Amino acid sequence: MKENKFESYDFKGFIMDAIKELGFYEPTEIQERLFPTVLKAESAIGQSQTGTGKTHAYVLPILQKVNYEKQEVQAVITAPTRELANQIYHEILKVTKHCKEGQEISARCYVGGTDKQRSIEKLKIQPQIVVGTPGRINDLIKEQALFVHTAQMLVVDEADLMLDMGFIEDVDQIAARMPEKLQMLVFSATIPEKLKPFLKKYMENPKYIQVEPKQVAAAKIEHWIMPSRHRNKIKLVHDALTAFNPYLAIVFTNTKKMADEVADALIEKGLKVGRIHGDLNPRERKKMMKQIMDLDYQYIVATDLAARGIDIQGISHVINYELPSDLDFYIHRVGRTARAGNSGIALTIYEPADEDALNRLEKMGIDFRHVDLLKGEWSDLGKRNKRKQRQKQTDEIDKQAKSIVQKPKKVKPGYRKKMQSEIESFKKRQKRLQRKK
Repeated sequence: MKENKFESYDFKGFIMDAIKELGFYEPTEIQERLFPTVLKAESAIGQSQTGTGKTHAYVLPILQKVNYEKQEVQAVITAPTRELANQIYHEILKVTKHCKEGQEISARCYVGGTDKQRSIEKLKIQPQIVVGTPGRINDLIKEQALFVHTAQMLVVDEADLMLDMGFIEDVDQIAARMPEKLQMLVFSATIPEKLKPFLKKYMENPKYIQVEPKQVAAAKIEHWIMPSRHRNKIKLVHDALTAFNPYLAIVFTNTKKMADEVADALIEKGLKVGRIHGDLNPRERKKMMKQIMDLDYQYIVATDLAARGIDIQGISHVINYELPSDLDFYIHRVGRTARAGNSGIALTIYEPADEDALNRLEKMGIDFRHVDLLKGEWSDLGKRNKRKQRQKQTDEIDKQAKSIVQKPKKVKPGYRKKMQSEIESFKKRQKRLQRKK
C-alpha cells in the first residue's frame, strides 16, 4: 500500500480521513513549506501560482488548531470574490464532515448578495471558522452580530486582487478588531507596492514563502496563437469553438462590455453561452455558477474575475479574445485548463500590436504553436516571426563572411572585386546550408 506522506504532520484523525478520501498522498511544495509555519502560529506571506494546492496549505493546519470545545470565532478567511469564498468554504466542509460526533467544527460562509438579516439571526451561535468576502464580514462585525476579537488567525487570500477591487480597507477594519498577537497568512500572486503598508501594519517579520513555478504554465497545456489578419474576431472565435468542439471552453476578454458583446454575438450564432463578470448581480452570478457546474453550458465568456481562484471543473479549452495588459493574467487564464493532470489547449487570437507581448511571453518560457483555421481545419503556419528570423540569419552570414574573408596583406589592383566575390560565394554556401537544415 502506498505510504501517505501527510502522516508525518501528525494531523488529527478526521483530517487524515479527509486527506485519504480526497486522494492526497504527498504534500505539494507550498503545503510542505507552509504546514510547519501555520502549526507554529507564525505569520507568513505566500507567493505561488494557481493550482499549487495553496487552499489546503492553510485550511488543513487551521482545522488542526481549532478547538471544537470553544464555540467562538477562532479563524477568519477572507477572499475577494463570492465564488472563491464559496469554494474555500466547500473545501473546509469536505474535511469537517469527517469530525467525530460531539467534536464537530462549525464553519460559515458570508458573502454579499445573500440575506444579511438571516445571517445575523443565525449568529446567535458563533461559528468557529468564518469564510467570506471582506465587505460582508465587516458589515456583520459592525452590526455587532459577528465577534472576531476571539480569533487568533486571519487569512487574506488573493491579496493583490483584494487591492485591485478596493477591499483592503475592509480587511484592515476586520484585522483591527482582532487580537494584537494575530497570526496572519497572506497569499498573493504579486506583492504590489500599495499592499506593503498594510502588510507592515499587521505583520512583524513574517515568513516569506515563494514557490517558483517549475514551469510558468502547466505542462500539459498546448499554447496556440492565431493571427486575426483583419478578419472579424468574433467569427474567428465562433469558428475556433466549433472546430474544437470542447468539453467546456472559456473565452477571456479584458472588459465587461467586451464580454457581453462577444457572448451576445455567439448566442446569435446559435451557441449556448454563459458569462461571468462583475456586472452580474449576486443572484445572477450564483445562478450562473450553478449552471456552469451543472454543465448547462459548453461555452463561457468571462473577464479576468474568473481567471483567479475560481475552479471550474473540466475546462478543456481557453481562448484569449485579446491578450491581458498584465501578462501574469495570461498564466492565470490558461491555468483554468489542464488541471489535475489533464491536458488542454489555450488559443490566443493576436493582432500585429501584440507582437511585443508575445515576445515577452516567449521569454517567460511559453512555447507557441502558430496556427490558422481554414475551412474548419487547423493548419500550421510555422514560426510567427519567420521574416525576422530570415533577416537575422542573413545579418549573421554577412558578419561571418566579412570576418572570414580578410583583406590581403599586400594589395594588388582589383583586390576589392576579388574580396567581394569571395564574400558573395561564402554567403551563397552558407544560405544553401541553412536551406538544407
